[in-house]
Amino acid sequence: MPSLSHVIEVFFDTYDIFLKGMLLTLQVTAISIFIAIFIGLFFAFLKISGVKVLEWIADVYIYLVRGTPLIVQIFIFYFGMTNLNISAFWSVALGLAFHNGAYIAEIFRGTIQSIDKGQMEAGRSLGMSRTLTMRRIILPQAFRRALPPLGNQFIIGLKDSSLAAFIGMYELFNVATTKGANDFDNMTYLLIVAVYYLFLVYLISVLVGLIEKKLSVSD
Repeated sequence: MPSLSHVIEVFFDTYDIFLKGMLLTLQVTAISIFIAIFIGLFFAFLKISGVKVLEWIADVYIYLVRGTPLIVQIFIFYFGMTNLNISAFWSVALGLAFHNGAYIAEIFRGTIQSIDKGQMEAGRSLGMSRTLTMRRIILPQAFRRALPPLGNQFIIGLKDSSLAAFIGMYELFNVATTKGANDFDNMTYLLIVAVYYLFLVYLISVLVGLIEKKLSVSD
């Protein structure tokens, strides 16, 4: 086990390399979550559509995601898109989006269905279409209720991005394992990368908390 002084020394000696890896980690996480939100909304609407075929399509998608490891999904995107010249970055981003989209779909489905059905009826009685009522009345409330579990999913997505190391993307975890192997000091670099991940998780938690407070989330 390395001494604390040694870990601190290496931390400051390598911060520039880790900052580059952290930036790449944030980029792939942000893009994947952004895409996953739209995927999740799409499949959430399929789940609550009331049309059996559409509900079945959503169920199959969610089952496939839940039933297979994320690393398998990322490798499928990486090797399955070689003919399209998709980079490792986009393979990971799309793989994470595909994976997180299933969980976000269930989050949105639950929060949409938690809104009192009388609000849809009230919107329709005011002359608004079902789509307009959903967009202006139901979805804003559903998003507020979905924010805490979405924050958790964002954190999971951030940590899952470490799997990008297995296809050669030089993000945080890959920086740590590469430096650890080169310097024969794996434990030191693993402790350092853990600090970076804890810092990023803290930032996301604070950001989500601020958004929750601004939106005044309540029951």
